[in-house]
Amino acid sequence: MKIGILARQANVNIQTVRYYEKIGILKPTLRRESGYRVYDSASLDRLLFIKRAQELGFTLTDIKELLSLQFSSPASRERARGKAKERVADIRQKIDYLEKLEATLKKLIRDCEHGAKTGPCPILKRMAGAQ
Repeated sequence: MKIGILARQANVNIQTVRYYEKIGILKPTLRRESGYRVYDSASLDRLLFIKRAQELGFTLTDIKELLSLQFSSPASRERARGKAKERVADIRQKIDYLEKLEATLKKLIRDCEHGAKTGPCPILKRMAGAQ
């Protein structure tokens, strides 16, 4: 199949497919004399793997490593589990940060709603760097 068909079936842009080729995580099955890239069903499976891994929050660097792992190897299984644990730790860190951010914004909103009706807005004051 041509690049456009592959991209459409995977619901990605052609530029995305080209970028994945450039960074080495996807390769055309062959190139015709005309220069057209030709892909097979394994290419589509690989592209869908990449998309699903991204949906789980893995970076392209992580995905490149995951793609190199063998499905049935105990060592590969351990490495994949380790990568997943790393992602969970990253997600937890982001959640903690977002919860702190949420608490700060809620406090600023309360200060704005219940504080003095004159003078500087607590929200804008905070953004200006004043405490």
